[in-house]
Amino acid sequence: MERDAWIFRWKKKIKMDLDAIACTLKPLAMYKELCMTSTQTGYAWMKESLSGHPIRCVNAFRMSADLFMQLCEELQQKHGLMSSSKISVQEKVGIFLYTLALGVSNRDVSERFQRSGETISRAFHDVLESICGRSKGFMGLACDYIKPKDPTFQCIPPHIENDSRYMPYFKDCIGCIDSTHIDACIPVANQMKYRGRKGVPTFNVMAVCDFDMCFTFISVGWEGLAHDTRVFIHAIETPSMNFPKPLEGISWPKGYLTPYSRVRYHQSQFEHVLPTNAQEAFNRAHSSLRSCIERSFGVLKKRWKILNKMPKFSETTQIDVIMATFALRNYIRRNDMEDMVFNIVQQHGECIPMEELDGEGSYTHGNVQESSNEMREIRNNIANMI
Repeated sequence: MERDAWIFRWKKKIKMDLDAIACTLKPLAMYKELCMTSTQTGYAWMKESLSGHPIRCVNAFRMSADLFMQLCEELQQKHGLMSSSKISVQEKVGIFLYTLALGVSNRDVSERFQRSGETISRAFHDVLESICGRSKGFMGLACDYIKPKDPTFQCIPPHIENDSRYMPYFKDCIGCIDSTHIDACIPVANQMKYRGRKGVPTFNVMAVCDFDMCFTFISVGWEGLAHDTRVFIHAIETPSMNFPKPLEGISWPKGYLTPYSRVRYHQSQFEHVLPTNAQEAFNRAHSSLRSCIERSFGVLKKRWKILNKMPKFSETTQIDVIMATFALRNYIRRNDMEDMVFNIVQQHGECIPMEELDGEGSYTHGNVQESSNEMREIRNNIANMI
């Protein structure tokens, strides 16, 4: 009896304490001051950017207004991106592209679009899922655009066919392969295996691009410390990765044409002194043709600033962000041949961004298994013809 009375008094005291707390918090909840109160909402700013001077849209979203609307429609119709009761597909895509383009924080995007941080995060991940194929029942945009235009490789690339420096010597080439290091945001305890050549955490990303500067294959997620050979061998020995191969039935490293080692190679080395023998002539042509992938990496990193300072996403999300930037870059290239950034690069064809010359190009200088006897013979024949 006495114990029951004690329990009753104890429950009554707890109830009184909870009521007191509720009374204290209630005014705070009732009179919480609104934060995002700008008269120019994010959607209004977007509409103004899309309908204003063309450069404004390119600066904010890295593509023309027409292409922006086309992308929104494609993501909605083919890849499962949906609007909600509070935010449209167009604004979701705008939030996503703005974040990738400028590499800004959730707080900065929240201020720009006058939305809560939670809404910004949800919109960002909705678009990311539609591009990377995480939406249930839908293929991602990346699957449609990171692949060869002609998977049979029957046609000679126009870049080779219409240039006497490469035709007919390289008429059977289907693309270029190289790696690049992209910033990673990793907890301190796990950073060691991600520290690349420059001592900072990175992802080692291997890619293949065609001669139209479109990526046809990428391998994303390897730690910065991973050796390029390991990444390469894993890609070509894993059938599910669909690594593009030049000729059916030819095993690797057959089909992979490397330059001569210990011979001048980069274009800058030939600025004042012309090739003096067949090997140097071959290396000069090889370097010139292969520069398209270095320029492609340069365009990628200049277009999407997020790759230079990755936010504190989970490792899986960071990998998806990298994949999305590659996919969107191809999307722009294949749907807008008048794109400003690509046109500048094409007008200065031999110009390679400095960051892509610093430590890159390992796939051409011995980190991958030396060419087979058959490929060495092909290389010698091309060198003699040049």
